[in-house]
Amino acid sequence: MTDAGVAHPSLLTCCRAAAGLPLGVIRPRRPDRPFLASLTDHGIPASDTTVEVITLPQRERLVPTPGIAEGVWRPARTPNLINAFVVRHPEATFLVDPGVCIDVVDRAVAELPWALRIAVTPRRDVIDIRQALTLAGIDGAGIDFTLPTHLHWDHVAGLLDLPGLPVWLHRPEHTWMMSGQLAPQGGVRRALRDRPVSLYDLDGPPVLTFPHSLDLFGDQSVILVGLPGHTPASIGILAQTAAGPTLLAGDAVWSRVQIDRFRQKASYPGLLADAERDTAWQTLHRLYAIRDRITIAPSHDRSPTTTV
Repeated sequence: MTDAGVAHPSLLTCCRAAAGLPLGVIRPRRPDRPFLASLTDHGIPASDTTVEVITLPQRERLVPTPGIAEGVWRPARTPNLINAFVVRHPEATFLVDPGVCIDVVDRAVAELPWALRIAVTPRRDVIDIRQALTLAGIDGAGIDFTLPTHLHWDHVAGLLDLPGLPVWLHRPEHTWMMSGQLAPQGGVRRALRDRPVSLYDLDGPPVLTFPHSLDLFGDQSVILVGLPGHTPASIGILAQTAAGPTLLAGDAVWSRVQIDRFRQKASYPGLLADAERDTAWQTLHRLYAIRDRITIAPSHDRSPTTTV
């Protein structure tokens, strides 16, 4: 394992991504109705404990909606944010997807493949994680650990400014990011170095339409579920809040318009960002099947959770 560089997509993948963009606008991928019908909703375990989910302040930029979801023209542009969340449980306060660091363009985005940088470079005035905590009135010293949904730059680069903060990681996600000479595209290995790392497995029973889970505190108030596809072992965080169950869905979808319209991510930059596109499509089916049962909060959409 070294920091020799970041893997780049092949020229063929870049061409497929570019060529697929107009095709997806005209002929979006059709849902897999037999797979959807095969899904079983195992329900949500009851809990006597609720948690608070706080969306940290962030500035949005507007991006063309056809570049988010296939075959969606309206609205013409969709808000895009880099959200981070704080979850307060009686036993611990933890940070979900610790966002971006100071000077993130130079310290993290510059390491990405050029074809991806064009699509994902944030605003220069993006709010870094320490500033976001301050604006929210949250003392960073009170954060017990961080729990990323997956290991892409815009979900872990903020750790570069939070030295020593423990991180909890899905074991196969850690293996995927930290093994081999090159980091997967979008990875920032430096963010995980020189800090306590606790690895976990999703070895619990099915929850909703997800085949595996992990009850984080043993009281059913925070349950981790697998949302693979965007990265091989992405997870979602199902939190029991006073307003009802909320799933912090990471980048399983970029916008709720994908769930509302049942559309996969546009091929550019979807083909460059998703590690396993067919698996990501199946995960979207799992989310679509429960869209009326829970609140789904993608990391890059305006969040329906509490904002300080």
